[in-house]
Amino acid sequence: MGFNYKPLWMLLIERDMKKEDLKIQLGLSSATIARMGKNEYISFEVLDKLCDHFGVQPNRIIEHI
Repeated sequence: MGFNYKPLWMLLIERDMKKEDLKIQLGLSSATIARMGKNEYISFEVLDKLCDHFGVQPNRIIEHI
């Protein structure tokens, strides 16, 4: 099945953030946010930005199904 971003969405809730906040703070495109919303591929560069921003390991951003 692949990967999903449910851990990221839970992390946003924990930090009282919206997807738009994430987009602005990390300089992500609307297309990247949309791809994550559809559980589609994102680059390792984006994954690295997310991990650095939140200070977490990749398993707090994505999970394998």
